[in-house]
This record gives sequence, structure tokens and C-alpha cells, in this order.
Amino acid sequence: MPNRYAGSPEDRAALDAYVKLWRAAHAVEVNANRHLSDYNLTISQFGVLEAIYHLGALSQRQLADKILRSSGNLTMVIDNLERDGLVRRDRDELDRRVMRVSLTDMGRTLIEQVLPGHVQGIRAVFSSMSPEDLAHLSALTRQLGRALSDPAPQDPEQRRGRRARPGPASSSS
Repeated sequence: MPNRYAGSPEDRAALDAYVKLWRAAHAVEVNANRHLSDYNLTISQFGVLEAIYHLGALSQRQLADKILRSSGNLTMVIDNLERDGLVRRDRDELDRRVMRVSLTDMGRTLIEQVLPGHVQGIRAVFSSMSPEDLAHLSALTRQLGRALSDPAPQDPEQRRGRRARPGPASSSS
């Protein structure tokens, strides 16, 4: 749907791209995570279990950074996972102020059960795209993410002058 914003063509193009990206991201998230309710997991709970499964025990701050949630929100998520016997908290041996969150045997069993279906769901979400389209999408979203996390100039004209051209996606995400 075209926007009716009366700004410059650049403003309208940015707004249009933003709306399309947001809608697509929301649709991907909903479709890729629909199966989690079968396991009584929220997206945040799954994110915690998956991060710990792949990376090992992490502090709450590290988990918040990995799954893009606030540490305040994550406290309740971890409380619920701990209540359900899926994770445990232990004091860090080097810094007793830090609590590290790790999987229990039950948590490991659950994530190993959920993960294959999750991967299949993600493949299904992107099944309408060719490998070249996926590589291009990966390159563009990486470029956008890096530009926004880079403390470089915020002026769009200055950014435009230093923008890299999207290329094939590299293997590091």
C-alpha cells in the first residue's frame, strides 16, 4: 500500500521500505515461531533455551543481548523457565555477583526436540525465495544492521557516501 506522506521522495521511499520491512519481519516471526505453542514456549523462552544450547551458560545480560530483550523482561522469562525445570541459575565462579543461566537435562531434551521443527519452519518461511534472493536479503539486512549499530555519522547524506554495496552473503552472521 503506497503511503500518503507528503514528504520528499527520499522520505517516502524510506517510510515505504520501513513499513514493508516491519510487516515482513512480523510475518516471518509469527510464521516461524507458530509451533512453539505446541511446547508451551514463548518466543523469548525459546530464544533463551536456544542461546544456551548453542553457546553454553550465559549471564542474564549476555542472554538479553543475544535474544534482543531487556534484562528486566528476561528476569520473568528465566524465572518461568527455572520454575518449569528447564534452566538453572548458578553464581559465576569468577564473579560472584553474576548469575549464569544454564540448561538442565530436561531443558536440553526439550530444545533438542523443538529445534529440528523450528529449522524446518524457518525453511518453509523462506521457501518462496531463491538461494540468490536469500543471499541478497541477508546482505541487505546485514548492511542495514551494521549501519545502525555503527557509531558513525547519523546524517543520511554522510551515511549514503560511505555505504557499501550489497554483495553475496558471507558465512558469518
